[in-house]
Amino acid sequence: MSTVSDSQAPFFPPIALGCMSLPESFSEAEKVLLKAVDSGISFFDTADLYQKGKNELNIGRALRYRRSDLILATKVGNKWNPDGESWSWNPRKEYIVQALEESLKRLQTDCIDLYQLHGGTLDDPWEEILETFELLKSQGKIRAFGISSIRPNVIRNLLAMNPPATIMMQYSPLDRRPEETVFPLLEETTTRVLVRGAFAKGILIDKPLAGFLDFPEEKVGEIKAEIQESGFSPEAVLIRFGLSEKAVSSLVVGASSVEQVEKLQKAVEECPSIPGELITRLKEKLPKNHYKDHR
Repeated sequence: MSTVSDSQAPFFPPIALGCMSLPESFSEAEKVLLKAVDSGISFFDTADLYQKGKNELNIGRALRYRRSDLILATKVGNKWNPDGESWSWNPRKEYIVQALEESLKRLQTDCIDLYQLHGGTLDDPWEEILETFELLKSQGKIRAFGISSIRPNVIRNLLAMNPPATIMMQYSPLDRRPEETVFPLLEETTTRVLVRGAFAKGILIDKPLAGFLDFPEEKVGEIKAEIQESGFSPEAVLIRFGLSEKAVSSLVVGASSVEQVEKLQKAVEECPSIPGELITRLKEKLPKNHYKDHR
């Protein structure tokens, strides 16, 4: 991928490596990160909250020589409290500016490709937040901004004020809440969704069956069986499911080992061969679920 110029918003590849579950050990994290790069992944998503900054430190150190070919995304807003055991929400300008400088140092870069607010409610000072992001863009310290939020009311409000480049939210066969309002809303805009939770906490891959949102274990089992009996790897099916939505640009998929990256690479290669009919059948298995709050 060519280097993104400072004046452009970044291009978002269909797969990003979600770095939250990376090993805390640098040597182990480095193996996972370099394997991802060698597998063709060029998009990495982290947050200053993860491992109290160690996550960003490991990414910056491991990828510093490949930086010009990569897209780095991180998040801001959750501030560790002095006790080191909890965090507080702080979306104010002073904190965002300070936190960005610290993230830049840890990531060993002079510009973040995608800087995301790590949450957000209607009560937040959105004019101040958006002015801060625009200031950081004008300074060349970030290329684009996004938010990580599942709240439809927040998303509508933000689109009316200053549409972000991306919105990160959960989406899978067991969590189709974005289909009701958010996806149709975003399809007609330039804002795109970064999907997290595409594997439904691993329940649809290899984790034990369990209920999910409003769906009891029995219903979850029906979806899992459909996927398992499809003849394709579950990872490939779920990637195809997420990317089939027009509003979705990328799936952020976590990996904590080299083996998981290898499975992800194989799933991405397999994905184009999965028929659309299978995705349709999965959607017909369960009714759409809806957001109960923040509508």
